[in-house]
Amino acid sequence: MVQIKTKRQRIKFASDNVTGACPEVLDAILKANDGDRTPYGNDQISTDLQNKFSEIFEKEVIVFPTASGTAANALALSTMTPSFGNIYCHKYSHINTDECGAPEFYTGGAKLVNLHGIDGKITAKELDENINGKDIVHHTQPSSVSITQLTETGEAYQLDEIKKISDVAHNHKLNIHMDGARFANALVSLNCTPAEMTWKSGIDALSFGATKNGCLAAEAIIFFKPELVGNLPFLMKRAGHLLSKMSFVSAQLDAYISNDVWLKNARHANAMGKKLSEGLNNHPEIKLAYPTSANEVFVKIPENIIRNLNSEGYTINDDEWDGKNVRLVTAWNTDPKDIDIFLDIIKS
Repeated sequence: MVQIKTKRQRIKFASDNVTGACPEVLDAILKANDGDRTPYGNDQISTDLQNKFSEIFEKEVIVFPTASGTAANALALSTMTPSFGNIYCHKYSHINTDECGAPEFYTGGAKLVNLHGIDGKITAKELDENINGKDIVHHTQPSSVSITQLTETGEAYQLDEIKKISDVAHNHKLNIHMDGARFANALVSLNCTPAEMTWKSGIDALSFGATKNGCLAAEAIIFFKPELVGNLPFLMKRAGHLLSKMSFVSAQLDAYISNDVWLKNARHANAMGKKLSEGLNNHPEIKLAYPTSANEVFVKIPENIIRNLNSEGYTINDDEWDGKNVRLVTAWNTDPKDIDIFLDIIKS
């Protein structure tokens, strides 16, 4: 029998979802596994989590742990958007392109209104021009705005951009949600505080991402306005996201935000993103598609180089969400040597 040797598959840089959990989070899960705890989020770890997040955000917040970012986004939006409402978002936003209609489903039929923006960002001007139909019974009603931080092009909204968008939303009596799947990466990139990037800039509710930056499966919905919580506990139960062993999700988040683990992880991921971006940008045939703000690098790569990378075991294609560019992502545990190997293969 002839054995055919194949090159091992390399999934590094495919996403920051390919990584495992960081040691601090794994240790926390093991500790949470010792002894019995009250179910459904009534345990001490979950209760203490409210205080920890309030301290981080310099404001009393209400926190609901969840197991996925899609659930966090869709459930948060369901509290601020009726079934006949509009959610204004960028056309490339995760809620529009990658959540299989979950926001529409969880809100009971709300409409996503796509804005073109500039690259991956919506603008305050375009948002203002597209909010219409209020109180007209024939139209879906303007209800909420959702922005993604980092954006789907890997760029970070600057604080003044968030503030201007929030001002437009609030002037039209709309609530504003932030999809913070890569919240820590954006925070480190902007070198600001969590409060400055959220409620101080006008954000009303946040999907706080942690899975991409060192957790096993943990996100959180954070409300900066208590009145927006509404029926969320019932909606979570109805949606199957009131976990009986919520303490294991809370334990991950607790370890993640303690001792600056989340910031340390994001700083490393961003530093590796910069290293990868600079290395690729120095290649005469490769061009950056968007500026690299943090740990996502979008590039235009010639077909011959893509074929070479695929032959070396990498899964590279130029059919990403915008159909034009290759996305490469670094993570909390990216080894600088892996970047060097990747760049050397490209040089060859």
